[in-house]
Amino acid sequence: MKRHALRVLTAVIAALGSVLLSVAIAGPSRADTVICEKYGSTTINGGRYVVINNNWGDDTRQCINVTNTGFTITEASHNKPQNGAPGSYPAVYAGCHYANCSSGSSLPMRVTDSRFSTVRTSVSMSVPSSAGVFDAAYDIWFDPTSRTDGQNTGAEIMVWLAHTGNVQPVGNRVGTVNLAGGTWDVWFGNIGWNVVSYVRTSQTSSIDFNVATFWNDTVSRGYGQNSWYLTSVQAGFEPWVGGRGLAVNNFSYSVGTGGGGDTSAPTAPSNLRASNVTSSSVTLAWNGSSDNVGVTAYDIYRGSTPVGSVGGTSYTLSGLSASTTYSFTVRARDAAGNMSQPSNAVSVTTSGGGNGGGSCRVGYSVSQWSDGFTATITITNTGSSALNNWTLGWTFPGNQRITSGWSATYNQSGSSVTATNMSYNGSIAPGANTSIGFQGTYSGSNAAPSSFTLNGAACSVG
Repeated sequence: MKRHALRVLTAVIAALGSVLLSVAIAGPSRADTVICEKYGSTTINGGRYVVINNNWGDDTRQCINVTNTGFTITEASHNKPQNGAPGSYPAVYAGCHYANCSSGSSLPMRVTDSRFSTVRTSVSMSVPSSAGVFDAAYDIWFDPTSRTDGQNTGAEIMVWLAHTGNVQPVGNRVGTVNLAGGTWDVWFGNIGWNVVSYVRTSQTSSIDFNVATFWNDTVSRGYGQNSWYLTSVQAGFEPWVGGRGLAVNNFSYSVGTGGGGDTSAPTAPSNLRASNVTSSSVTLAWNGSSDNVGVTAYDIYRGSTPVGSVGGTSYTLSGLSASTTYSFTVRARDAAGNMSQPSNAVSVTTSGGGNGGGSCRVGYSVSQWSDGFTATITITNTGSSALNNWTLGWTFPGNQRITSGWSATYNQSGSSVTATNMSYNGSIAPGANTSIGFQGTYSGSNAAPSSFTLNGAACSVG
C-alpha cells in the first residue's frame, strides 16, 4: 500500500509539474518586485536606474512595488510630526547613493565638465491626496569630491513638485524664482551640507528639466560651487503621514556629449532688474532660462553692445558715466552656441556722485547677536510725487544672508538683495515713509550697506 501510494503521488507530482511548466511559459516575461526591507533596492531599465525603499526615518513597515519604469508605495503607515523630518524617501535614481551605483550615468560628474549642461531628467508621478501628508520631490546631490559612497557634503537640491499638509523644507524661504516652466519659492538651510529647496507655487505631477537650470540658480545665490561634482539625480516621495498609493510612473535621465546637435535656442531670461546704482556702476539680476540642452552663459548687452558674460544670474557692471541713462538686456547661450531672444530691457540712470540725493532716503538699523540679527529699513519719499510699485536694492558688504522678512518680498543673489513692496505698501506719498524688515545670519562683521537704490535710482542714506 505504501509503495502503491508513492507511485500515485509521483504521477500526480509529475502531472502538476507539467501544468506548472506550461503556466510559467505562458506567463508574463517579468514579474514586479516587492521590496519591504528598510534599505532594500533593485535595478530597473537594464540597470540604468536603481529603486530604493529607503525607509530611513521611521521603523514602521513600508513596501514598494517596483516595475520596469518606476514604483508604487503599496504599504506605509507613517505618522511623523509635520514640523519634523519625514519618515522615508523611496526613490528611483541615476548615479550613486551610498556606493549603490546605477550603470551608464557618467556620475559623478564635475560641474565644469561640458556634459553637465546636457544632463536632463523627467518624471511623471501619481500623487493622490488620499495618500496622506507628503511631498513629491527630486533630490539632486552635489559633493566637493567625486564621491560614490557615504554622505554628500556639498549641496542637496530638492525640487518639490507637490505637497500636502503643513510640511515645509529645511531652513527658511529666501526668495522666489521662475525656472523650468514654473514659479518656485526658494528655501535654504544647512544641516551639515547646504539644502536648497525649490517649492512649486502651482503644484504638478510631472516635469522635464535640465539639471543645470536649478544648479545655476543655486550657485548664483552662493549655495554651491562649480568645482563640485554631481553624484546622483533622484525622484521620489517624502511621506510624513501615510504614503500608500504614491507612485513614480516613469523616470528618465540622460546626458549628452557637451555640444552640437541642438538647434533649439534657450528661452529668454526674464524679470531683468537693476539695483545698487551708483555714479559708475549697477548690479543687474534676472530669472534664468532653460532649453533641452542647457544654458552655459548669460551675455549682458548695453543697447546692442555686449559688455559682459557670466554663468550665474547676476552681474555688476562698472565703468559707467555719472548722470547718464543706460538700457540693458540679457541673452542666454546654450552648450551648442544657440542664443535666446533678449530679456526685457531695464533702463538705469546713474547718479551724479556723492551719497545719492534722488527722491528717496533710506534709514537702516539693526539689532544683532553673535551670529544673527534683525534689520529695520525705513524708506522715505523725499520727492514731490508718489512712489509706486517700488523695489529697493542694496549689496551687503559681508556674508550676511536673509532668512526671513516682513512687509516686502525679498530676493537675495549672493550679496545682492532686492525687496519689493507688498500690495498694502506699494505707494509712498510725498513726505511719507514705510518700514520693512528682515532677520538674517552673519559671521565676522555685520556692517550696514553703504548705498541703496529705489527702482534703480540712488537714495540718500541716513
